[in-house]
Amino acid sequence: MKLFLKGDRCYTDKCSFERRPYPPGQHGQARLKFSEFALQLREKQKTKRYYGLGEKQFHGYFVKADRSGEITGTALLKLLELRLDNVVYSLGFAASRREARQMVGHNHISVNGKRVNIASYTVKKGDVVEVRENSRQLTKVMAAIQGVSRRTVPSWLEADHGAFKGTVKDVPVRDEVTLPVEENMVVEYYSR
Repeated sequence: MKLFLKGDRCYTDKCSFERRPYPPGQHGQARLKFSEFALQLREKQKTKRYYGLGEKQFHGYFVKADRSGEITGTALLKLLELRLDNVVYSLGFAASRREARQMVGHNHISVNGKRVNIASYTVKKGDVVEVRENSRQLTKVMAAIQGVSRRTVPSWLEADHGAFKGTVKDVPVRDEVTLPVEENMVVEYYSR
C-alpha cells in the first residue's frame, strides 16, 4: 500500500507503487489469501510506519489509549495525531513525518515560545507551534511551505505560513484523521 513516506516522490510517476503495484520477485503476482491475524498485523504495521514509531513506543500508546476510558481505537489515533512531529508535518512545515521528526530533534521547533526537541511531545489544545527564528530560512522549511498546496491542513489545526506558526485549535476526532487506517483491527490485534 502507498504510505507516502518518501515525501514528494510519492506524488510523482517515480513512485514504486505507480510503476509496479505488486511485490517483487518471481511469485509477486500470485494471489494470496491472508488470515485474520495477518490482516490485523499488517494494519498495525502500517499504522506504526505511518507515524514512524517502533513497536515498544507504539504499544505504549496503545496501553495509554486503552486506559483512557474512551473508545480505544479513537483514543489511539488521537494520541498519535497530537505528537509534535506529526503536528509539524500536518501544519506543512516539513515534507514528511520523518523530516518533521528530524526538525524537532534538531531544535528547529518551539511550542509556546519554548524550545522542544522531543518528537513524542504531546501538544495540547491552545498550544502554538512555530519554527524558531534562526531556522526559518532553511531550504527544507521553505520547500515544505511551498509544497503545502498538495495537502491540506486539518481542520483541528490553524496554520499561518507567513509567520511560520500554527495553533492547535481543538483535539482531533476520528472523522478528521484522513489516514486510511482501520484502528479497530489494531485494537483486535493487541486484544488477542
